[in-house]
Amino acid sequence: MDVVTGCGPGAMKGPMEGAAIAHAKQRIKDGRYIGITEPGIIASEAPNAIVDPLVIMPDIEKRLEAFVRLCHGIIIFPGGAGTAEELMYLLGILCHPDNAHIPFPLILTGPAASQTFFLQLDAFVRSTLGDAAAAKYQIILDDPEKVATELNKGLLAVKASRETLANAYYFNRSLFIPPVFQQGFTPSHEAGAGLEVRQSADIPAFAATLRRFFSCVVWGNVKPDGVAAVEKFGPFPVTGDVEVLNAVDELVKAFGHQGRMRLVGDYIPVYRLAQ
Repeated sequence: MDVVTGCGPGAMKGPMEGAAIAHAKQRIKDGRYIGITEPGIIASEAPNAIVDPLVIMPDIEKRLEAFVRLCHGIIIFPGGAGTAEELMYLLGILCHPDNAHIPFPLILTGPAASQTFFLQLDAFVRSTLGDAAAAKYQIILDDPEKVATELNKGLLAVKASRETLANAYYFNRSLFIPPVFQQGFTPSHEAGAGLEVRQSADIPAFAATLRRFFSCVVWGNVKPDGVAAVEKFGPFPVTGDVEVLNAVDELVKAFGHQGRMRLVGDYIPVYRLAQ
């Protein structure tokens, strides 16, 4: 089984290292450890030494699309706001009606100590995108054997689906990715002002908006250029529901308290409700 990750250290290196050892013990010589990155990330985070091959996509949107096109299933480990942003991207695609017939195993897992992180993330998904979106993933804590078993069950369904659809096993061609998930998005005051963060029954569109709002919140609190822009020009204006905006705030604030997000000072909203 090939392993695909973001190619950096920590949880991105761990699966590759474990697979490399397992492959060596099983005399498997053609296992691949595919790292997918983009210029904005690789400029500050070198790929780990196990990656082979390394794929550099032109931007974050193409990078995320490469993950879902190549992978037969995805495992998400505890992270921070970037993990939440990527989950919004993935759920928006999986909840699209055109993808209802395509199996795609998605497991959120980690040690028992990560329970708070996943409970908060799950509560956020249910309060914004709804239970239908939460049904797209499983949460399995402190049980790697069960994760492996459930993922393998999912992979059998994926293989059967690819054969039925006459779809390549190495590239998920049938998966529909809405244009809003393919278009580039660079956080800024202007980009934030263009968002309308309102609860919607259109889960894919709402997930895409939430993903972009997360980008803006992280940009204004963490990224040096974003912090400087907010200090100079003030919070960026955004149109939306107070309840949804507050839910994002609480999640980001929790990530900061757990040490999962390097906030510049105490967390303060970097946006204001547009009048």
